[in-house]
Amino acid sequence: MILCDIGNSFLHFYNHGKVWREKRDNLSLKDSKEIIIFISVNEELTKSLLYSHASCFDLTPFLSLDTNYKGLGVDRIAACKAIKDGVIVDAGSAITIDVMQQGIHLGGYILPGITQYKKILGSIPVLDCEINLNVNVHTFPQNTRDAVSFGILKSILLMIENTSKNKKIYFTGGDGKFLSRFFQNCIYDELLVFKGMQKVIAEEITSKGIML
Repeated sequence: MILCDIGNSFLHFYNHGKVWREKRDNLSLKDSKEIIIFISVNEELTKSLLYSHASCFDLTPFLSLDTNYKGLGVDRIAACKAIKDGVIVDAGSAITIDVMQQGIHLGGYILPGITQYKKILGSIPVLDCEINLNVNVHTFPQNTRDAVSFGILKSILLMIENTSKNKKIYFTGGDGKFLSRFFQNCIYDELLVFKGMQKVIAEEITSKGIML
């Protein structure tokens, strides 16, 4: 069994403790005996997966969450399923922040990812510079590059800090490990979405005897 989280840019795979990502136009051949269980937020990338592999199973209809949020992405639902209490920060192209309390999703919001912030500010020529990821976020910047970097990082960090209060923070996604270094009561887990998928498979598929 191979798990696949199809995002807006890449297909992320998990199998036997290994995580990797692939582009739609360069999908590797998988063992034909393996079933790929997937969730997706991108229809075109989903078509590419289904075309490349004969045995696929869409887990999406089996994912649900106790929440009032309308239109919550399936990848966010999967990540939230893995956590009973805490703040989930999935830092990729966009940064999604969701709050779980005793298994209930209280809500969440979306920010541009670090790269997207750079693109937005880069549309202004004088601000088109590389981000200094080592900028000191505790002192006022003294040059434009640091000012841009400070503005991007501080806005993200303050939003997470304001939301988390005393809750534990669970970081995942491409920039999750980097952002986690600014917080103490946190964990970085690149498998968070896949752990949520595994939980749903155990509770909704395997336990009910549904044939894959």
